[in-house]
Amino acid sequence: MYDAQSHHAPRALPLSHLIGLTADAVAAVAQGRSLSDVLQPLPPHARPGVQALTFHVMRWWGAAQEVRAALAPKTPPPAVDALLTTALALLWPASAPPYAAHTLVDQTVRAAKKRTPRASAFINAVLRRFLREQAAVVNAALQHLRAAWNHPPWWIQTLQHDWPQHWQALLHVANQRPPMTLRVNQRRVSPSDYLQRLAESGLPAHLGPDPAFGGGCVVLSEACPVSHLPGFEDGDVSVQDASAQRAAPLLCNATSHAPALPQGARVLDACAAPGGKTAHLLEHRSDLQVVALDADAQRLERVQQTLERLHLRGSQVLAADASQPSTWWDGQPFDAILLDAPCSASGIVRRHPDVRWLRRASDLGTLARTQAQLLDALWPLLQPGGRLLYATCSVFQDEGARQIDAFLQRVGPSNARVDPQSPGHLLPESANPADNHSQVAIAAPPASVDADGFFYALIHKT
Repeated sequence: MYDAQSHHAPRALPLSHLIGLTADAVAAVAQGRSLSDVLQPLPPHARPGVQALTFHVMRWWGAAQEVRAALAPKTPPPAVDALLTTALALLWPASAPPYAAHTLVDQTVRAAKKRTPRASAFINAVLRRFLREQAAVVNAALQHLRAAWNHPPWWIQTLQHDWPQHWQALLHVANQRPPMTLRVNQRRVSPSDYLQRLAESGLPAHLGPDPAFGGGCVVLSEACPVSHLPGFEDGDVSVQDASAQRAAPLLCNATSHAPALPQGARVLDACAAPGGKTAHLLEHRSDLQVVALDADAQRLERVQQTLERLHLRGSQVLAADASQPSTWWDGQPFDAILLDAPCSASGIVRRHPDVRWLRRASDLGTLARTQAQLLDALWPLLQPGGRLLYATCSVFQDEGARQIDAFLQRVGPSNARVDPQSPGHLLPESANPADNHSQVAIAAPPASVDADGFFYALIHKT
């Protein structure tokens, strides 16, 4: 999802209207809906402004909820609560408010008069009280974890347990705007030529220096809509975070302990949608026979669209549950399997700031069981000497190192070994945390590349 770098939402619509639409999106998140689903139906002229404001609110919603609870202890109706917390998040001093305080209050009250007229005076009173008593109210709110770190307390506690030396840095970076990172389709254009085209289009960028990305990683100096990227519709480039670009080279290339995948290797992308890694596999090695599988038929349409845009062939797209091979597998073993497993998405929360508010502590156990089921179901489909790359866009160790440790115990050391070049946990910060006695290394991306949190384990079948 594109996240504009500017603090200011476009002014094509009155700010009061944008605030009202933002409050609608906030109310939807409070009801358990994702921003991706909520923002998609908005008309094109409204979506950029609403998205910019909503992302801002989601990053500071913990503080806004604590302030609302202090200034209005009796929870208002959902529509009123959404307007209040939207305005309070936009007014929160540490968030670099996008507009002057009096403008935000005035425009929020205008929105309330149209949407919840009976509550407009109440909203006006609460917001003006916040401005009058701001220092005291802010200091009181910061005594609560939710306001201090703008994440649910259980999320904070999980990071404290998993990363006792790094939890604060992880929470801090989770509230920053991410870079816009591209993957150049090197079957159509060289990275150096594409950098030149970007420069000619007024979009300065630099090449990601780490060869683990496959050589086509480009980082824009400022984010932009994909429609501004030269050659995007022609298939010259895709938007993909640097950490996600590690998957194809890891799965295909030789390591110090194993050769590269053989010519014409049969590869399963087990949870393929929306198709970024499937496409990268075929860009990286055109000779592969890729089976792109996903249980969501609607999301699989995006895989097909991505492959068509990039002019890539050599894949079979199947709608099926990867954990139930009896319903789709033809009995022919795979040389390699990519399992980009469903997870909490805790490593990409800066790109999807609503995720922290949508997840529940109980979700981790459910997701971990799903990941284990997928590992156990897919491992028998791999031929001896084959490899499985397990990946999650998570920084939680239950979805990474501890998950793989448990899997290795189940299959036994004589049947599986982790490649020493497995990155393990990649944290979205430059610090390099120490290994916590897992069989999988714990690492961090190079300081020169700003990348999302991820986990990778390359497992060889012996």
